[in-house]
Amino acid sequence: MDMQDLNSLVDDPGSVPLPIRMGAIIAIFALVLFLGFKLMIVDQFDELEEVENKEVSLKQTFEKKQEKASQLPAYEKQLEEMRFSFGTLVRQLPSETEIPGLILDISEKGIFHGLDIDLFQPGAETRKEFYAEKPITLKARGNYAQLAAFVSDISGLSRIVTIDNISLSPSGEKKLAMTATIKTYRYLSEGGDES
Repeated sequence: MDMQDLNSLVDDPGSVPLPIRMGAIIAIFALVLFLGFKLMIVDQFDELEEVENKEVSLKQTFEKKQEKASQLPAYEKQLEEMRFSFGTLVRQLPSETEIPGLILDISEKGIFHGLDIDLFQPGAETRKEFYAEKPITLKARGNYAQLAAFVSDISGLSRIVTIDNISLSPSGEKKLAMTATIKTYRYLSEGGDES
């Protein structure tokens, strides 16, 4: 194949020998396929890779959400148990009208166990998120067994009562002086109003 054959291929393709025409057709066909592949399909490979990456990400998100969804009944049961426990605890908090009776119960327990009560002073109420805390400063004297029985009886009350800042010191023959802060609690209604 010489230059004249190539010029004739452009000017008069019918006069060119058949093998050269076939070679030219194959070359043009190959060039069209190559350009089509390069311009159309290569971009689609990039899109395919992006879509595959997105698919992996979506599968991971789906698996996480599916795992959470499969645990939903257990979470709902746990929430119901927590609500029940909370309701039980709230019922253990006295209302405003029960606090004087509760304070009376505490002082009677001290007298019942033979304690000499030097100070029984209710303090100012402190409001928290959904409850109010009422401290009572207590100073009492008695032997170890009397003080232990008193503290045990306080912890056994049906209402929530705590004893903080307990301090014991000797006070006379076989007696101890106890200073403590007894705290009782009451539930505040939804708006923080009195119960």
